Amino acid sequence: MKFDDFEFKDYIVKALEDLRFEHLTEVQKEVLSNVKLNKNILAKSKTGSGKTHAFLLPIFQALEEEKQGVFATIVSPTKELAMQTYKMAQHIASFCGKRIDIKLYSGGTDRLKEIEKLKSSNPQIVIGTPGKIKDLAITENVLKIYTSRFFIVDEMDMALDGGYEEDLDDISKIVSDSKMMFFSATMEDRILHFSKKYLNNPYLIDIKDTNQKQIEHIWIPLKHKNRLEMLLTLMSTIQPYFAIIFANTKEKVIEIGKELSSRGYFVGLMHGDLSPRERKRVLNDCTALKYQYLVATDLAARGIDIEGVTHIINYELPYNYEFYLHRSGRTGRMHRDGIVYSFYEEVDDAYLDSLNKKKIIPNYFEIKAGELIPYKGRATRAQRVKPKTDFQKEAAKYVPKPKKVSPGYKKKRQAQIDELAARLKRNSKKKRK
Repeated sequence: MKFDDFEFKDYIVKALEDLRFEHLTEVQKEVLSNVKLNKNILAKSKTGSGKTHAFLLPIFQALEEEKQGVFATIVSPTKELAMQTYKMAQHIASFCGKRIDIKLYSGGTDRLKEIEKLKSSNPQIVIGTPGKIKDLAITENVLKIYTSRFFIVDEMDMALDGGYEEDLDDISKIVSDSKMMFFSATMEDRILHFSKKYLNNPYLIDIKDTNQKQIEHIWIPLKHKNRLEMLLTLMSTIQPYFAIIFANTKEKVIEIGKELSSRGYFVGLMHGDLSPRERKRVLNDCTALKYQYLVATDLAARGIDIEGVTHIINYELPYNYEFYLHRSGRTGRMHRDGIVYSFYEEVDDAYLDSLNKKKIIPNYFEIKAGELIPYKGRATRAQRVKPKTDFQKEAAKYVPKPKKVSPGYKKKRQAQIDELAARLKRNSKKKRK
């Protein structure tokens, strides 16, 4: 059956219709078009652009449902991302009349039981974290991923940030004969360097952030006011469907959570010290809308996917401005609108300039009398940094070189320049007074 001019199996089309997909996204179209050309793919695409289905659709389209053995291996940098990919794959498979064996390997399970089961049979689609897949495929040699026709690395930049380069290196060597697709939200040099080792002249896909137009960035100056009180005032002026409040540390997340809960807000917390079970519970509660607010560290910006996020609040700006983009990417997804509020101080000027270079065009508001009102905004860098007058260069223009060169002329001329430069500097100070 055709869907956006692509010939899909009947059950794939039914799955897309069940998801109420009307059209494929840009990254999905690009990947599907080039998979047909038998090319490896390196794709830059922001979170929320539909990249999970960009690699799942061609896998299911090429899958021989009756054939046993590992057909595709999908690596995700976190348990949460692996679980989300697993659920999406299971959804597509549920519309097929034949059983498709999909297994999730991400730690926190009965390892010995997994090893025993893999000794007798392997799944058709493997989804898991790098360390777990390496353990089963290389250390124990029971997961036969070398038969993979497809090898996918999702969120490559996040995987490298997490220290998984060696694991990915070892896994990639085993599946070197498969069709490879690496996906990343950024295209840094280290990603290009790693990709060159295995992709062999890949087709590059660079999807521009089309969601940027649907995200409004609002920057609010603190002006030395209490940050928590400013947050409470902001929350009293907005009505989010679901909002994520970002802070930089676990301690700050807990502090904010306690304060908001004491004031009657339904708040969930997400940080690195939560156990896998606790993280799963919080995610389920978010999906069930038991909370209106989730207070989180950057773990949530990169490692989980929550639908329906309408507002992002940067209680603190992230240390790395790239993470500002990742945080922002949690809202304004799949052609829906979103708003990002960020508190800033004067010391953040250079940081905000870097965001401007990333084409983040904000609107400035300040909080007065409990309301958000337009604010004139920050001074530009050119306004903040006035060029210093080079009085030596100015003075040199008025002290010509002698037509006849005599001994010591350089020192004499320099003395004249120094004297004139000092006079120009004194006059400049008088004018400013």
